Order: sequence, then structure tokens, then C-alpha cells
Amino acid sequence: MSVLERDPGDLVQVLDEDGTVVGDEPDLDDATILDIYRDMVLARHFDQRAVSLQRQGRMGTYPPLSGQEGAQIASAHALDEQDWMFPSYREHGAAVVRGLPLKQTLLYWMGHEEGNAVAEDANIFPVAVPIATQLLHATGAAWGASIKGDTDKAFMCYFGDGATSEGDFHEALNFAGVFDTPNVFFCNNNQWAISVPRERQTASRTLAQKAEAYGFEGVQVDGMDPLAVYAVTRKAIEKAKSEEPPAAGRRPTLIEAVQYRFGAHTTADDPTVYRDDEEVQRWKAKDPIPRLENYCRNHGLLDDESVAAVRSEVETRVADAIDAAESEPRPLPGEMFESVYNELPEHLAAQAAEIESLREIYGDEVFFEH
Repeated sequence: MSVLERDPGDLVQVLDEDGTVVGDEPDLDDATILDIYRDMVLARHFDQRAVSLQRQGRMGTYPPLSGQEGAQIASAHALDEQDWMFPSYREHGAAVVRGLPLKQTLLYWMGHEEGNAVAEDANIFPVAVPIATQLLHATGAAWGASIKGDTDKAFMCYFGDGATSEGDFHEALNFAGVFDTPNVFFCNNNQWAISVPRERQTASRTLAQKAEAYGFEGVQVDGMDPLAVYAVTRKAIEKAKSEEPPAAGRRPTLIEAVQYRFGAHTTADDPTVYRDDEEVQRWKAKDPIPRLENYCRNHGLLDDESVAAVRSEVETRVADAIDAAESEPRPLPGEMFESVYNELPEHLAAQAAEIESLREIYGDEVFFEH
């Protein structure tokens, strides 16, 4: 049975929590498996450093991703070079797989407009902080490709479980189902939409089954099992680009990756208010990094020496990215007004003028301190 022919409530799994094979392994060579492992370690270390930077006042609010590396990294590796990725605001790991420099992600959360620039040769849209708006963008881009007869591209969109409660989610999926757009809708179900639990989002047994209402397939996968995520995503990508008639192929897919965010929704959030430590520890036992590491050790792909080498390489790479980002001049407060409106509304123009006058009075150094 294909991974896309299962009941949406049948959780697809390849590795158990100990990294033992319990399902059908995807067709992956050793080098790619090690790349997935390395990128997961990179994403975790980057995340830890980014949270630390925010706590030190060296970066603004930041959305942690720890716990979601298996879903992000493995799904991004399933894309072909020409495919497109539409992120929400937590896909820092997936973005680096697609070629977005770590420095640019850091600049974004440090308030530099350069961090929001469209990536060159990376086929990735800018970060989308508003909930679910990127689903419409992804569906529109996919439909445009279909109209042009561009059949070699898939368009994958990431979003959280909370986004499934937004109207944009339903509009995007309905349109995709009607027009056979080459989309892969990837739901990172991390159990909490800020402080709202999954069970308060919907009465549906799964989020994956929502695809049935729109006429295409949904599949639920263990989002903390990188090999299962890769297998499911790869099948969905192939289906999106199938040259068979629409009734048999070239159809969108909804993937629900069941996972957990270990940290806060953002660094402005306190998760201890709404969830208990026992729940967090229960999910940490499913951590995707040691899970894949155990698999690699069992298959002779990693040992203590190579694991240490990966960690050293990752630490250097992240440190270099931080140095590069912090070497950029700090953005001036007035820049916040420059990239929103073609013609600045009167009330914002007044605020911009007030900020500029304060800078002239106090100077940049004093102004930034206050």
C-alpha cells in the first residue's frame, strides 16, 4: 500500500523512538541520510543560539523550532531543486536546506529589512507571520504554473495546526482541489497554537482527513521520524508533478506531521503557563535527532568520532553566521516605515518625523539605548 493510500488516521512511521526500523524505508542513499542528520543538528544548534541571542538582547522576538527538525529537514530534502517552498515563520531549518543563508534568517529576526528580501536562486518565498496567508500564495503560484504548462514544479507550503482554523486554509485547499494544483500542504501539527491545544482547533479525528472534503488525499505521518516524513513528502511531490491525467495524478496532498515544539511559541511566550513538564518530557523521548542518530549508528553510518565532527562543524557554521549578521550596521528606527506603503499615510509620516527629530537631538548611540 502506498503511503498516500492509507486512511488519514493511519500514522505513517519508519523508525520507532529508539531508531529501530518498523516500516518501509524510503529509497535514500547513505549520503542523503547523513545530510539530513547534519542539517537537523545544524537546525537545533542554530535554534539554541538564536534563543540565547534574544535573551541577551542581541535579537528581537524569535520563534523556536526545537523538536520540529525531523519534519522540517526531511520534507525540505524531498523537494527537487526547481520546486518552491512557502514558509510560515518557524521554518528556519527547512529554509537553510533550500539554500537560504543562516545570516539572512538572523537578520530578519534582528529587524533588518534585508532579512526579508526574496532569496536569490533559492526558490523560497519570504517569511509569513500572519497565520495561513501563505497557503493562498502557494495555491496561486501553483495554479499559475499549471496555466503556463509548467509541469516540473511542485509548491510546498508549511503551516501550523492553528492555521487550519483560518478561512485562508479552507479557501486554499478548496481551490487546489478544484483546479488540480501541484501543491503539497504540509501541516506542522506541534500540538499547540500558542496556548490553544490541538483538541480546541477542531473536532475532526485528524487534521489530515480535512483533505477529503476538498477531493484529494491527506496523510498523517510521525513528524518526529525523519525517514517517514521524507517518504510521505517525496510521494506527495511526485504526485503533484505526475504527467498522468488529473483524475489519476497531478493532485495536491495534505500532510499532517504529528510532532511537538519543545520550547515556547516565541521568546515572548511562557509555555509553563499552559502545559506541564510531564507532557514535554514525554514528547522529548521522541526527539528526532537521537532517533536518526541511532539509526545511522546501527547501520554503520555514524560513530562517536563522526558525530563529534558534525557537531564541531555545525558550531563553527552557526558562530560564523552570527558574526556576519552582527557585523551589519544596526537598522535605523525610521526604516520600519520604508517598506510598507508606497505613499506613507499622514499619521505614520508624523511618527517617522518624530523619530528622526529625536535621533537628531540625542544621537544614535543614546537613542538606541533608550
